Amino acid sequence: MTPFEMTNLTRVTEFIFLGFSNHPNLQGVFFLVFLAIYLTTLLGNTLMIVATRVSPALHTPMYYFLSNLSFLDICYTSTTIPVMLVNFFREKKTISYEGCLSQIFFFVSCAGTECVLLAAMAYDRYVAICHPLRYPVLMSTRVCVCLVIGSWLCGLVNSVTHIALITRLTLCGPNQISHFLCDIPLLLKLSCSDTSVNESVLHVASATIGLSPCLFTAGSYILIISAILRIPSTQGKRKAFSTCASHLTVVVVFYGTANFNYDRPREGYSLDMDILVSVLYCVVTPLLNPIIYSLKNNEVKGALRKLIKKH
Repeated sequence: MTPFEMTNLTRVTEFIFLGFSNHPNLQGVFFLVFLAIYLTTLLGNTLMIVATRVSPALHTPMYYFLSNLSFLDICYTSTTIPVMLVNFFREKKTISYEGCLSQIFFFVSCAGTECVLLAAMAYDRYVAICHPLRYPVLMSTRVCVCLVIGSWLCGLVNSVTHIALITRLTLCGPNQISHFLCDIPLLLKLSCSDTSVNESVLHVASATIGLSPCLFTAGSYILIISAILRIPSTQGKRKAFSTCASHLTVVVVFYGTANFNYDRPREGYSLDMDILVSVLYCVVTPLLNPIIYSLKNNEVKGALRKLIKKH
């Protein structure tokens, strides 16, 4: 495109979401379903945060990370679902340019932070099982706080970098997004300026913030499983594995849905399929995390029972 043509382009001030547009008669049903999911996610993760704060038995590094994961999941869902709920009652499902950038900022920040935080939680389980005598030193309060702050910094730096690059793009439309949320690849498709730098940074970020924590987590669990298999008694193996079963389940769900959402081929999939996969990644995963930890962890179940009985 020539410079003259670019100067004559109309600046995009809003975007139109096409997600769920194939089912206009089900907007009320979708609203009730996602409202129930959102409220359940808020309740479950809030209970998890409160339980880890008030129960002395949960004042350990593992549950400190878990409370941060729950807070992260609340932020994660609050970035996307409220906008979606409002749009179910609007004939034209729009979001402003600034609102779209804000949604991308918080969405990418939370996603990147969760990748690194899950890796930190895997390291915690590795130290607890493979180096139990050194656990109080290797996982001191200072180390845990640094790991959490480092996770948030990774997510924030990654997000700020992408937002800064997106603001330099010229978006020429159409201003329609075939989704229910704003995401980086979706905006790059709407650009009529060169996106090679954005795409390169996106690949680098995917490798550093996405793939590296995933490989680190996988490596940690290989060492953990090998250490568990060396335990002579069956009861000892069962007890050791129960301490990391919940986290392993959360990791599989998170990376499984994320990989299917971003790495599958786009050709041959309908809009409904794209929406379904994204719902699993963005909406269902934060809902499942507190359920997984409460079902598979007796300490959490006990703390939640005491909390409910008390209030």
